[in-house]
Amino acid sequence: MKKKLAFSIFLVALLIQNHNSFLETEAARSTSDGFIKTNGVHFMLNGIPYYANGFNAYWLMILASDPNQSPKVTAAFQDAASHGLSVARTWAFSDGGVTPLQYSPGSYNEQMFKGLDFVVAEARRFGIKLILSMVNNYENMGGKKQYVNWARSQGQYLTSDDDFFTNSVAIGFYKNHIKTVLNRYNTITGVVYKNDPTIMAWELMNEPRCTSDTSGTTIQAWITEMAAHVKSIDSNHLLEAGLEGFYSKTGRQNPGFDVGTDFISNNQIPGIDFATLHSYPDQWLTSYDEQNQLNFLSTWLRTHIYDAQYVLKKPLLLTEFGKSMKDPNFSTYQRDQLFNLVYNNIFLSAKHGGAAAGGLFWQLLAEGMDSFGDGYDVILSRSTSTSNLIGEQGRRLYQIRKIFARMRNVQRWKKARAARRAQWLAWKRGVKPIGN
Repeated sequence: MKKKLAFSIFLVALLIQNHNSFLETEAARSTSDGFIKTNGVHFMLNGIPYYANGFNAYWLMILASDPNQSPKVTAAFQDAASHGLSVARTWAFSDGGVTPLQYSPGSYNEQMFKGLDFVVAEARRFGIKLILSMVNNYENMGGKKQYVNWARSQGQYLTSDDDFFTNSVAIGFYKNHIKTVLNRYNTITGVVYKNDPTIMAWELMNEPRCTSDTSGTTIQAWITEMAAHVKSIDSNHLLEAGLEGFYSKTGRQNPGFDVGTDFISNNQIPGIDFATLHSYPDQWLTSYDEQNQLNFLSTWLRTHIYDAQYVLKKPLLLTEFGKSMKDPNFSTYQRDQLFNLVYNNIFLSAKHGGAAAGGLFWQLLAEGMDSFGDGYDVILSRSTSTSNLIGEQGRRLYQIRKIFARMRNVQRWKKARAARRAQWLAWKRGVKPIGN
């Protein structure tokens, strides 16, 4: 009996080891040397469609800049890779304040920049791609408010934080930040950021909003100008605007927000390579019960997947979603329901060659980071059921990649066979084959 029990335990341990090895191998494969590109509604990596099973961790640079805290960055990446997570979205900004990357316009904190170098290097080591966001819409870590204040200190008369989008001085400060980050020489890897395939994409702004101009003209013009600026510096990387997915006044489903953005027109701007979407039904629809929030989420996802596929004809990435533990009557089961709904919609679209290319939950924390908790945090070692869903999504998306890889290999084999047959027929007819 003891021998049977011991053998059973050995088999379970072997299965777990193989499962983790698979996930780590997939993560490592995801950052082979190529840059991620787009082809129609697909992300492409080394000629094969690429799908992003990912997470948000805005705090990576801050902790990485502190030698006493940087091991948490390593632990987070290691844990993420072992659960099949292959993309991380994080901040490449901290404007003013107590932990600045940028003390003042054009003046940078080298220690903090080295922290960002460490983040890029560790992501590369663990096979994780990065989406780096350039500025915040909100006051957290500076944001557009800090840029407006810097412009005021230069004698500009500005009446609103939304002047960030139109004032030439504030725009100049922001453009300089983009140029500085893209041209940053990584002190650890020795690779300039704009030449590093570890970075999947740049994000212009976290959740851009301009409530002073709900017509959408201001945001449209700003994205157009900034996208051209980024592409003039860096032709290697993808670019996205950071949108939440709200539509303008077009009659489409909207959760009561009119913030000067439009999912369609903003993502049609030249230089914007893929569309993004956020979803927080527990924040947006507080008067709805749990089931109605899930119903909204289902429609929200399907509407945007359809528009990305047939109107924009670009990939769609759900770059933020989650369920807060601070909600009344929260249960892990509720969070798992939401994650499962998101993951199934992405998987079904991807399985049929659709535009949904992945989802990044908000937010991943490492052990010992409880002070960073905002209710949406997931610590993989503590959240077994949620972690299992995350890992299963990674496996499912990897299987789709494998199918596309096999299809490509079959096509190559057929072309090679046709070429050999053409050579043989030419030889048979007595015609010397070209190249022989």
